[in-house]
Amino acid sequence: MNSLNIKSNVLSSTRYVSTRGRMNGAKFCEVLLGGLAPDGGLVVPQSYPKLSVAELSELRHLPYADLADSIISRFIDDISQSDLSKMIRQAYRSETFGHPDITPLLTLEPGLHLLRLSNGPTLAFKDIAMQLLGELFEYVLEREGRSLNILGATSGDTGSAAEYAMKGRKGIRVFMLSPHGKMSPFQRAQMYSLQEPNIFNIAIRGVFDDCQDIVKAVSGDAVFKSVNSIGAVNSINWARVIAQVVYYFKGYFAATSKNDEEVSFAVPSGNFGNIFAGHIARMMGLPIRRLILASNENDVLDEFFRTGRYRVRSSRETAQTSSPSMDISKASNFERFIFDLVQRDPVMVSRLWREVEDSGGFNLSDTPYWKNISKYGIVSGSSHHLDRIATIRRIHKVYGVTVDPHTADGLNVALKLQEEGVPLICLETAQPAKFSETIREALGHDPKVPHGYEGLESRLQRVAIMDPDVEAVKAYISNSR
Repeated sequence: MNSLNIKSNVLSSTRYVSTRGRMNGAKFCEVLLGGLAPDGGLVVPQSYPKLSVAELSELRHLPYADLADSIISRFIDDISQSDLSKMIRQAYRSETFGHPDITPLLTLEPGLHLLRLSNGPTLAFKDIAMQLLGELFEYVLEREGRSLNILGATSGDTGSAAEYAMKGRKGIRVFMLSPHGKMSPFQRAQMYSLQEPNIFNIAIRGVFDDCQDIVKAVSGDAVFKSVNSIGAVNSINWARVIAQVVYYFKGYFAATSKNDEEVSFAVPSGNFGNIFAGHIARMMGLPIRRLILASNENDVLDEFFRTGRYRVRSSRETAQTSSPSMDISKASNFERFIFDLVQRDPVMVSRLWREVEDSGGFNLSDTPYWKNISKYGIVSGSSHHLDRIATIRRIHKVYGVTVDPHTADGLNVALKLQEEGVPLICLETAQPAKFSETIREALGHDPKVPHGYEGLESRLQRVAIMDPDVEAVKAYISNSR
C-alpha cells in the first residue's frame, strides 16, 4: 500500500512544548536545530499521535522508507510532504545500510530476536537517526539561508555517526566532544581520522558527563548560542528521537504476524534516548508489553526503575567499562520520561531538576507518581564485565553470532527477565569490530572487520585535547573560522 494513503489521519497541527513549561506551541523546524529548550528543559510534543488498529494494519507491510515516512510525518507539519518524503528516502537507502530492510530482524530461536541496527556507515545504531538528521539540517539551513555550528558530546558512537552524516554538508560545522582515552581505539579512529574541514574533534580530559555538561553549559548561554549559531545532534535532539521510533514498529511487524500480539524490547541504555523512542512507540499504540532497560556498571537508570531514586554519580564514581558508550551517569533524555511520569507537570519537573542540580538527584518512591510506574512497562537490570564476556561467548557458541559488548548487556539482562510466550526483541547497538579487545577476551580471536574499515586505526588522526573548561571550548569554537 502506498504510504501516502495512510496519512489521512495524521495530526493537522503538531506543536512542541518544554518539559519545564516556558516554551509553548513551537513548530518542528523551530526546535530541530537546537538541543535544550530556551528554559533549559527538553522539547516534547504537546501530545503523542495515536494509531488505530486499522492504521497499524496498514503500516505492517510497508518497506522501511515508507514506514518512516508515515510515522515521522505525524510529528512534522512545517515541511512540505513531498520534501519530507524525499529526504526520508534519501536517508534510508539500501546502499547506505547494506540491506533492503534497513533494520533486518535476525531470529536466534523462536521467540528470541536481534534487531540489526548497525549496518550504517559507522557500524552503530546511531546512524539510523543521524542519516535523516543530516538531510533535515541541510534542508532547513538552506531554506532559511543560515549556517550552524553543531556542538555535541559522545561516549562512543554518537560522534562518528554525527560526523559521517554531516561531513561536507553546506552551512554546517561539527564540534564533537569526547572523553580523552575512554573510547575504544576503533571508535576514536572513526572520528579523529576524518579530515573534512567542517569537522572538529575535541578530546576532554574527563568522562562523558564532563563533555555533556560543557555542551549543556554552552547551549544554556543564550548570547553565545545566538552569536555562534550553536545547534545540537546529541540524543536530546528531538528529530533523533522520532527517527528511532520507526525501527520499533519495523521490529514489531517483523517478529509478529498480527497486531494483537505483544512483544518486549530489550534496550541497552545510557542516555535514555533509544528506550525513550520505544516509550513513544508504546504510547502511540504499538503493542509493546515491556521495555527492558539494560545498564552496565553505571547503573543510575537501573537504580531508578528498581527503587524510584534518581541519583546522579560524580565523574569519580563513573566507571570506565568494556561497554563504553553506556558509561554515563546523568541520562540526558530521562527528563522527558519523568515529564510523562509526573503527568506532564512542568512545575514538578523544574523542581525535580533543581534537586538534581542542588543535591545530585531526587526520590519519587514515596510519591503518588511512583504508584503509576508499572503502567509504562519499563523494567530494568544491570550487567557487568564478566556478564558481557559470558554472554558474548554464549551467543557465539549457541547461535554462531558475535555481538558487541553493549548488545551483550542487553541480552544478559533480557534473558533474565524474559517472559514465557512473549517474543523478545533485543536491539543491537554496534558491530563487534568496534570493540576488538573485549571480543578477543571473550572468544580468543579478533572480530571480523567489515570491508572498507581495514587499517582504520593506523590512519592519521586530528584532535584537540583540552581540559573540561567551558570557556576554553567556547574560545575554540569562536576561533575556528
